[in-house]
Amino acid sequence: KELPTVLLIHQIDRHEGAWTILPLMRDFSVTYGRNSSWIFFCEEDTRIQVVKLLETLRRFDKSKEWFLGKALYDEESTIIHHYAFAENPTVFKFPDFAAGWALSFPLVNKLAKKLKSEPLKSDFTIDLKHEIALYIWQKGEGPHLTPVPEFCTDDVNSYKVDHCATTFSNFLPLCGEPVNKEDIFVAVKTCRKFHGDRIPVVKQTWEREAALIEYYSDYADISIPTVDLGVPNTDRGHCGKTFAILERFLNRTSPRIPWLVVVDDDTLISISRLRKLLSCYDPNEPVFLGERYGYGLGTGGYSYITGGGGMVFSRTAVQKLLASKCRCYSMDAPDDMVLGMCFSGLGIPITHSPLFHQARPMDYPKDYLSHQIPVSFHKHWNIDPVKVYFTWLAPNTEESHNGRKAGYNREDL
Repeated sequence: KELPTVLLIHQIDRHEGAWTILPLMRDFSVTYGRNSSWIFFCEEDTRIQVVKLLETLRRFDKSKEWFLGKALYDEESTIIHHYAFAENPTVFKFPDFAAGWALSFPLVNKLAKKLKSEPLKSDFTIDLKHEIALYIWQKGEGPHLTPVPEFCTDDVNSYKVDHCATTFSNFLPLCGEPVNKEDIFVAVKTCRKFHGDRIPVVKQTWEREAALIEYYSDYADISIPTVDLGVPNTDRGHCGKTFAILERFLNRTSPRIPWLVVVDDDTLISISRLRKLLSCYDPNEPVFLGERYGYGLGTGGYSYITGGGGMVFSRTAVQKLLASKCRCYSMDAPDDMVLGMCFSGLGIPITHSPLFHQARPMDYPKDYLSHQIPVSFHKHWNIDPVKVYFTWLAPNTEESHNGRKAGYNREDL
């Protein structure tokens, strides 16, 4: 009968891995296990009809172990989920965090107990919603996700939402005027072997949206043009190249340019959407923004921005990083992970946006993408990247969610 207790994860965060939720289970169990029946998780933009949510939860026996949510599934096995359930990926359901998801306290208490005796071993956190569902399932010994039709991601104004306990605002964050084009410097990482096939895609798609753009390579090609950073190309990580880009940005561009975006030559990005998103951040703060992954978070690791989806830095963040002594432990170290380690050591938080994507549209459940206005995708593998750009990211698809304006059908991509 009382109002729910509302917790904000960043305020109960005592360590780097709190965003992965499982490390908080013991706290939830100890603090709320006696007086609460359910814990309900949602995102900042999830809208909740509290009375309807309580009615929905009352249908389930609170003394049993329940894992409730809006079910997502992979239509094909995907690299993001390490090709799990390869024979039939549709059998495994995981929750769409935007719709909200709930755990009954008997399940919270069981997870807390297990985590106490068996600490988390996972090295990488890549797609949290899938990994949490796998952990709860416990290879068939724990509960599957139970789909709940009242947990919705339809827009609050949709005619479909009468039965919904939750809705989700389907919009691009905008906190004022979009950032000026001239306030964003774009650095494209490339190398000689990809000049012929990847760079033409950038030029056919999003290059025209960028006012300030340079291509950094291991070879100076005046036809593009590329800048030879004097850093040889490596087959593994590109730490040396990325730090050279950061130093060049700080020393060779106007100090009045507040934002740097570092992308791969096979990243597809909407600069116009990024300009809106960046209106929500203060470049005088050290901001490091993109799609967040985690490494070794169960054992005191760190979060990092995964490079393929694009890494966004405020000039202030670059200044603080380069003023520190944190550098690559080898030239071919993974640049995104080294940056995560450095910023973690400096106490600068990673800022996550689910609108950046390390993989291709086809690597995500359609239902998940249907309530997003994405900022980026990555990789040209087995797709027509130009078609993907004009279907998902081009300025004229801004408000279109069925791809019609671009003349392509998203279902095929």
